[in-house]
Amino acid sequence: MTKRRLCVVISPPIQNRVGLCTVVPLSTTAPQQEMPYHYQLNIPFQLPQSWGNRQRWVKGDMVCAVGWHRIDLLRLEKDVNGKRRYQLLTLSNVHLDEISKCVLCGMGLSALTRHI
Repeated sequence: MTKRRLCVVISPPIQNRVGLCTVVPLSTTAPQQEMPYHYQLNIPFQLPQSWGNRQRWVKGDMVCAVGWHRIDLLRLEKDVNGKRRYQLLTLSNVHLDEISKCVLCGMGLSALTRHI
């Protein structure tokens, strides 16, 4: 994937991976055939206008590691004092569990989803 897109960071900071995180990309395009590594995600908080509030699809088969320097926070409008505001809310554990299942299925590890 070469264009800018929303993603979900699924890795916590890992001691020997300084500066890296693991992400799952999101797409506004529904899959031609829905597979176990897809998940329809309605983001439960405000996105910047430039991204729109459309439904997204988790692409659990396209997980990748990226540098934190490539991750931008979601920038909202400025406050009354002209200071930039960011969307800092996170997804619920229900959404994260579903995304985890997608990632495991995308890696051919669907047998592990029975434990989630």
